[in-house]
Amino acid sequence: MKKALITGITGQDGSYLAELLLAEGYEVHGIIRRASTFNTRRIDHLYRDPHVNGDSNRLVLHYGDITTSETILDVIYNVRPDEIYHLAAQSHVRVSFDMPEHTGDVTGLGTTRILEAIRKSGVKTRYYQASSSEMFGAAKPPQGEDTPFEPRSPYAAAKVYAYWIARNYREGYQMFASNGILFNHESPRRGETFVTRKITRALAAIRAGKQEKLYLGNLDARRDWGYAPEYVEAMHQILQQDASDDFVIGTGEAHSIREFLTEAFGYVDMDWKEFVEIDPRYFRPTEVDFLLADAAKAREKLGWEPHIHFKQLVRIMVDADLELFGLDSPGEGRQILKLMEKGWHRWEDQVVSMER
Repeated sequence: MKKALITGITGQDGSYLAELLLAEGYEVHGIIRRASTFNTRRIDHLYRDPHVNGDSNRLVLHYGDITTSETILDVIYNVRPDEIYHLAAQSHVRVSFDMPEHTGDVTGLGTTRILEAIRKSGVKTRYYQASSSEMFGAAKPPQGEDTPFEPRSPYAAAKVYAYWIARNYREGYQMFASNGILFNHESPRRGETFVTRKITRALAAIRAGKQEKLYLGNLDARRDWGYAPEYVEAMHQILQQDASDDFVIGTGEAHSIREFLTEAFGYVDMDWKEFVEIDPRYFRPTEVDFLLADAAKAREKLGWEPHIHFKQLVRIMVDADLELFGLDSPGEGRQILKLMEKGWHRWEDQVVSMER
C-alpha cells in the first residue's frame, strides 16, 4: 500500500487530496497544528476513530508545524511516505502584506525545512510543491511554464523562493521534486475570507437575513478560476510521471470579480449592486490585474483538462452555501456534481465538511 504525507491536510486542497488518495487505496498521513479548538472540519467525514477501527484506519494525523524542522524530520523519517504533497502555507495574499515576515517563514522557509528533512532522512520519496499563479504577478498573460515571474506581494515572493528551492533540490540532490503552478481554484470548502467564498457565503447570509452588506476591494482584478477537486487530481498525476517536472494548471479563461458577483447574485435573481460596497482596506498595496493560464503542457503530458468551468463553479458554490444556511437552492450546482460524480467526490460531503 502506498503512503502519502500531506501538509495542509485540513485546508481546501488538502481535504480533497486526502479524499482522492484514500479512494485510490493510499494510506494517508497529514500534519496538523496543535490548537485548543478543533480545526479539522473539512476532513472530519474522512476520519475514523482508531479505538473503533484499529489498524484499518488509513487516515493518520500527526501534530507538527512547518516552522519547526524537528517535527517535520520525525514525521518523514517514521512514516517514510512514497509521496509528499506540500500544501501548507500562509496563503492569503492580502494578509501577507500585514505579516510579511511570518509569510516568508511559513510559505518560503517551510519548504526548505521539508526538503532538508527529506534529504537528511534518506527517505526516497516523490515531492510535490504547491506553487501559485500569484508568482507571475505583473507578467503579461497568458502565463505558462516559461513565463518569467514578477511577484507583487510577500506571499508571491515567498512562493517564488519555494519554487526555486524545490528546483535546486531536484537538480542538486537528484530528488523527485515537481512544482504544480496552480491558478485560482475554488470550491464550497474555500476559506471564507477568500473573495469567491466571501461572495457566495455573503449572498446566502443576506438571503437568510443574517447580513446586510458585503464589503470588497478591487472588483476589476481578473483571474483564471477552476474547481479545486479537479486540481488535486492534477497534483496526483504530476507525481505519477516518470520524471519530475513543473506544470501550469488552469482553465485558460479569465473573469473579473465583478463578473463573479454578477453570475452569483444573478443565479438567484438578485442585483449585487444593492448589497456590495467598496472598502479601500481590501485593496492591495500592489495589485495583480490579470492572471490567465496557458496549460498546454499539462494537457499534452498529463492528459489533464478541466471539466467544470466558470458558470458551473459559481453555481456549485452558491448552492452549497445556501444549503449551509438551511435555505433552498436552485439546485443547478448540485445537479452538475451529481452528473459528474467520480466515486471519491460527492455533493453530500461539500456541505457536511463546512458545518461548524
